[in-house]
This record gives sequence, structure tokens and C-alpha cells, in this order.
Amino acid sequence: MTVTASWNGKVIAKSDKTVVVENNHYFPRADVDEMMLVASDTTSHCPWKGDASYYTITANGEQNADAAWYYPDPKDAASEIKDHIAFWKGVEVSEG
Repeated sequence: MTVTASWNGKVIAKSDKTVVVENNHYFPRADVDEMMLVASDTTSHCPWKGDASYYTITANGEQNADAAWYYPDPKDAASEIKDHIAFWKGVEVSEG
């Protein structure tokens, strides 16, 4: 099954190799258009996954702040999401 992430009329990621954790599709970094991502200073902490870093998405001249996140060095329990990126804040993730 192919999963697509899009926002503001642009496809950000498309993959048939996503990893689902806590109802979020994590896309392999290789399947994400990183030209649409700008590193953010925002971070957060999850007790079992570790520290997350965020990206702002830029599409069609608009920005969606901190709408993508990843775990640069996930804890062992979440090792399957290393080098994967997930989306939220209005990013449409669709299966099919």
C-alpha cells in the first residue's frame, strides 16, 4: 500500500515502506522531498521514543511551522523510525 503526505497542493512524501507508530505514518527519509523542509529550532521529548526535532514545510509559497518531525537518535524501543519523518498540522496523509 502506498501512503502519500501532501499539504497546500504539493506532495511532500510518497512511500510503500512507512512505519506506523501511535497512528502516525513515518516515511523513510529517502521517500520525502526534503527540498520542501526547513529545519526548525523546535524540539520535544517522548519518554519511549526520545527527543524529536521538527521541520517547517514550505509549499506553494506558504509555510506550515513544525508540521514534520523526526527522531535523530531514537531510543532502542523506537529504532524502527530512525531516518523516518512524520507529519501533522494539516498535512493530509492518505493510504491507497
